[in-house]
Amino acid sequence: MEEKRTLQLRIVVLAVAAAFLAIGLLRGEFSDVLAKAMRICLECIGIG
Repeated sequence: MEEKRTLQLRIVVLAVAAAFLAIGLLRGEFSDVLAKAMRICLECIGIG
């Protein structure tokens, strides 16, 4: 019984994560996150 509950919880968490990813992509937040990540990376190595 415990294994079934754990599996259900994993499926729910996976579905919520997928929903948040889809919402972020639809809002165009991918480009913002990528730009920030590139800026931080360039600052770490001393170029930016």
